Amino acid sequence: MTDSTGQAGRDAFGAASTADEVLAGIDLTGRTVMVTGGYSGLGLAASRALAAAGARVVVPARRPDVARGALAGIEGVEVEELDLADLDSVRAFSERFQRRHAAIDVLIAGAAIMACPETRVGPGWEAQFATNHLGHFALTQLLWPTLTAAGNARVVAVSSGYNSDWKIRWDDMQFAQGYDKWAAYGQSKLANILFARHLDGLGARSGVHAFSVNPGWIMTSLQRHLTVAEMTAAGWLDDDGTPKPELFKSPEQGAATVVWAATSHQLDDHGGAYCADCRITEGPPDSDEAASLWAVSTKLTGLDLIS
Repeated sequence: MTDSTGQAGRDAFGAASTADEVLAGIDLTGRTVMVTGGYSGLGLAASRALAAAGARVVVPARRPDVARGALAGIEGVEVEELDLADLDSVRAFSERFQRRHAAIDVLIAGAAIMACPETRVGPGWEAQFATNHLGHFALTQLLWPTLTAAGNARVVAVSSGYNSDWKIRWDDMQFAQGYDKWAAYGQSKLANILFARHLDGLGARSGVHAFSVNPGWIMTSLQRHLTVAEMTAAGWLDDDGTPKPELFKSPEQGAATVVWAATSHQLDDHGGAYCADCRITEGPPDSDEAASLWAVSTKLTGLDLIS
């Protein structure tokens, strides 16, 4: 999915850019964009900017009434119920969507939870891995016919700032042998990057490309499981509880790289790239991990619909 204006000058943006600035002059009329997590934080900022550029924006939401309230007054936005942690819900949503829409031009996989207390969902899956990765893996698999129908679709997986300490816990992916909320979060965000990398390799022949994004530090409801004392001790907040401006972007700034990855011509020949500040940046080194994670995800979800 790329813009229809050919304005190459719109590809060079810095950290302070907003989603509206990235999309200025780009006409997305007639394009369908799905944004999971599109009713709060940077997802809401992305939904607003994409709709303003003319896109039809579909926002799947675990709390559809809350989503409709947050998105009220934004033209061109649809809300549908979806719980990414429930594969039955993912299947039902995908079936409903495909009855109403022939194609999807961009899928932005942005919904996430972070550093939550140990929580089990589905068949005992760790909640962060299930929501942040497996739910989006299943959603992409089930929506594959509509992605390929677009002819030039993109999938954008919203990750975080890559840390070399992030690991896939291959021998205990569900943290059954001891839960660590930050290790579990890191695993899920590494999974987002590896997912996009492998998906791009599989999807290129069908005209589907995938990218992962580090949106930067943004203070949103994502931090709802953290206390003020914990964030202050980590150096995120000043002593009075104010987010440090040198660390945090606004949601509109965080959404800039998300919509850039969804539309920029600069990425046409760089499928699978990991992006930050509206640029391609360095992520995890190439290895067999992306293929291995794909195989495990296929086994866990029972879905192998992309080839």
